[in-house]
Amino acid sequence: MTRDVTTHLHTGSHDLPVSEALDSFMSTGWAPSPLSVDTRVPGHAGLSTRRGRLSTRFPGERLVVPAGVLRVRSNDTDHRFRPHSAYAWLTGLTGEDQPGHVLVLEPTGPEGHEAVLYIRPRSPRHRSDFYRDRRYGELWVGRRPDLDETAMLTGVRCERLDDLPKILTGSRPPTRLVTGVDPRLDDLVARESRNPATDAELETSLSELRLVKEPWEIGQLQLAVHHTTVGFDDVVRALPQALRHPRGERWIEGVFNLRARAEGNGTGYDTIAASGAHACVLHWIRNDGALDSSKLLLLDAGVETDTLYTADITRTFPLSGRFSSAQRDVYELVLAAQDAAIAVLRPGARFRDFHQEAMRVIAEGLHEWGVLRVPPERALAEDSGLYRRYTLCSSGHMLGIDVHDCAQARAETYLDGVLEEGHVLTVEPGLYLQPDDETLPLELRGMGVRIEDDLLITSDGAKLLSDALPRNATDVEEWMDRLLNE
Repeated sequence: MTRDVTTHLHTGSHDLPVSEALDSFMSTGWAPSPLSVDTRVPGHAGLSTRRGRLSTRFPGERLVVPAGVLRVRSNDTDHRFRPHSAYAWLTGLTGEDQPGHVLVLEPTGPEGHEAVLYIRPRSPRHRSDFYRDRRYGELWVGRRPDLDETAMLTGVRCERLDDLPKILTGSRPPTRLVTGVDPRLDDLVARESRNPATDAELETSLSELRLVKEPWEIGQLQLAVHHTTVGFDDVVRALPQALRHPRGERWIEGVFNLRARAEGNGTGYDTIAASGAHACVLHWIRNDGALDSSKLLLLDAGVETDTLYTADITRTFPLSGRFSSAQRDVYELVLAAQDAAIAVLRPGARFRDFHQEAMRVIAEGLHEWGVLRVPPERALAEDSGLYRRYTLCSSGHMLGIDVHDCAQARAETYLDGVLEEGHVLTVEPGLYLQPDDETLPLELRGMGVRIEDDLLITSDGAKLLSDALPRNATDVEEWMDRLLNE
């Protein structure tokens, strides 16, 4: 028998047996490998303030925020792990070494909480899981910080993950949990009668607390935008090769994703590389089409930083390097809608104002073309909305540590709320002219155009974070010409 004292190993069906001699040999001769004593998670200075803001909303209650768990992609292979956004925002821990970990804000009296992290300890070298456990063993997935090192990284007291069930069962203070993230915790906490609304209130608060971005967060978003801009440049340079490949959209996706992995954690969402009529599919991520030099390419992509803040930018450009007359007409109408939307962004404006302004311009343009047969004001009425046949979705959303950030916030603080200094959002009107739409003239069918930029609400307006990428049609052509002829 092997000398294995672990209670459960995540091994593969094709693992080789381990002899007692090998197990004994593997347990000796390992040098210490401590982390630097000066290491802190990025943004460390603001983390206690974030937790304090959450604490004041729920005095006397235990708050449980899990990092999430590994999810199977295929048989014994997991998807790449990304911690839950609320966990990352409160702890600064954003790496792939966090699955199963849990942050608990433990009430310390009528007011105030102590933060405690429940984490998986390092695999000690006298136990075989460090080299036999495919999911968590360090020889399989890499070193993770031990309890003391994690406390140093975060400034938060750390306990063993195995001890967490003890505090979540039996007598306990009122408890709120971010549900649907860690099934084990859902089961543990649900053993006692609970009101799901109390958990929903925790998730709502976590979204609303993230609406106004701190200066450090704004810097991370600007960094994400910068890397994304470079990725768009990479794509234009790669167009000659992509045009020759039978699945040129995949080539484009791969070029951008290379930049995202090289400069950050990866992409903040699946890249949309949509050529021709594929651009009329709002979330086209199959990216399996060829490129046609007579068509447009819609590229919607964003780099996610190592701290998990993401950009979200879309550009639509002619694969030939020059817009045709019809392509330019569609592009310039979308640009006019975006310009009008950006012009209304300022503190105190309603969040919905910029979308409504963009749709006014779109409806007027469609009417001028003869596509929209009713007057614009009639098409824009709530009991009509006929213009939406050609532009179905909203014109923007909050942006941050999630691409669609703060989605659990109450309508009165977000969708029906007003803009504040420190909000970061996208403005992204589009026209999606379906290839089989008989209400359209032939020259417009199968064309999709979206222009999307990331903006920061300032004290007197809005700052275009993505201004390094061209927006007007002539500038787009000059940008392409420069990059293709370097």
